Amino acid sequence: MIIFKQFSFDSAHFLPHVPPEHKCREIHGHTYTLTVYVEGPLHPVLGWVTDFTDLKNAVSPIVKMVDHKMLNNIAGLENPTCELFAVWFWDKIKPNLPELKKIRLNETLTSGVEYDGPGA
Repeated sequence: MIIFKQFSFDSAHFLPHVPPEHKCREIHGHTYTLTVYVEGPLHPVLGWVTDFTDLKNAVSPIVKMVDHKMLNNIAGLENPTCELFAVWFWDKIKPNLPELKKIRLNETLTSGVEYDGPGA
């Protein structure tokens, strides 16, 4: 079974490698939505895959690292595209949440990326 939890945060960034006339070259911000998917068996007694509070506690500190921050200042994100940002989240979340199945990162309501880890 797969469960998910959504997180929302605001961050700014700019994309230094796009052409000079591209609008994303300038500093701008997004209200991001991060959806974290966890897979596991349904517990026969508790009736859940995992406690949503445990999921929240594993992810919230990582979200807090980027909330109201300039993403270009986050280590390893010189060019913080949505795709590279999703990989960054995966690398931070996976060690604390081994049952992580997939993440979805939306930078707008209609644009985003889904990532299910390296080699997928």
